[in-house]
Amino acid sequence: MSLLSVRDLTVKFAMRDQTVTALNSISFDLAKGERLGIVGESGAGKSITGFSLMNLLSRPGYIDSGQILFDGQDVVQMSEKALRSVRGNRMAMIFQDPMVTLNPVLTIGQQMVETLRAHRKLSVEEARQIAIVKLREVYIPSPEERLEQYPHELSGGMRQRIIIAIALLLDPQLIIADEPTTALDVTIQADIMELMLELCQSNQVGLILITHDLGVVSQMTERTLVMYAGRIIESGSTRSIINDPQHPYTQGLINALPQQTLPGHQLRQIPGNMPTLAQVPPGCAFNPRCEFATDTCRSQIPKISQYGDVEVACHEVHRLQTEPAREEEQA
Repeated sequence: MSLLSVRDLTVKFAMRDQTVTALNSISFDLAKGERLGIVGESGAGKSITGFSLMNLLSRPGYIDSGQILFDGQDVVQMSEKALRSVRGNRMAMIFQDPMVTLNPVLTIGQQMVETLRAHRKLSVEEARQIAIVKLREVYIPSPEERLEQYPHELSGGMRQRIIIAIALLLDPQLIIADEPTTALDVTIQADIMELMLELCQSNQVGLILITHDLGVVSQMTERTLVMYAGRIIESGSTRSIINDPQHPYTQGLINALPQQTLPGHQLRQIPGNMPTLAQVPPGCAFNPRCEFATDTCRSQIPKISQYGDVEVACHEVHRLQTEPAREEEQA
């Protein structure tokens, strides 16, 4: 049985003058200990997916339909009491900005001890000792001293390591990491990602990594979902998607990577922008930006189907294998 099984999940936002769809019937599975990447541009629905999995959506957002089965239990139907036993305990989330996640008026020790005692029957000293062990696991120097410090006294990289330590405090089965290194510089990003990979592998923790960085996904995950305008448009093993992408959008994301362009040449980019939730075009949502779009693409939503080693939602996927992109023809 899968650790996580999402079926036909639809999330909507009730705005003042209309209701918009942020996630449109997405489905995927995650095995125990598996590492899954969710990629796409801003507005694709990645973060909404992460919040939905923990049932953390607040109004005007709501889960309209579908199932989120975590270890056989439907998160959508859980009571608040049941959710409290799952969040932080069996399923943890790492957010983008540690300064928003950490309480600025409490010491690191107070926050870690409170988290432990909220879910376990522990004395303050027992919880403190567990906190010290977890800080050592994430390579925090002098952990006893760090427990007495406030978040603003620590560097960005140190704060993010503490967030990871807090996420691991209760030995969860799944960690959802939403752009966990956005606020950090490049060298610290690499350290944090290496640390997360090491901890997930050693503890057999499932990981859902939400990011726009395909380079990070290629190093961290085993499977990848590519999202666009609230839908999953391609999924499969990370190796297959990176080495042989099938959807024009995925191809565009990979071609836009700096290492795909020769020094001195202009970086490639996908023309246009992600549509807003209120103005998703009919048919395939990517069609206004796609050079292969046909009348069918502009009128019919493509269904997910197996093609080679991946599942892809594209009417023209067969033609893409025989007809090179115009940019390549001009090269």
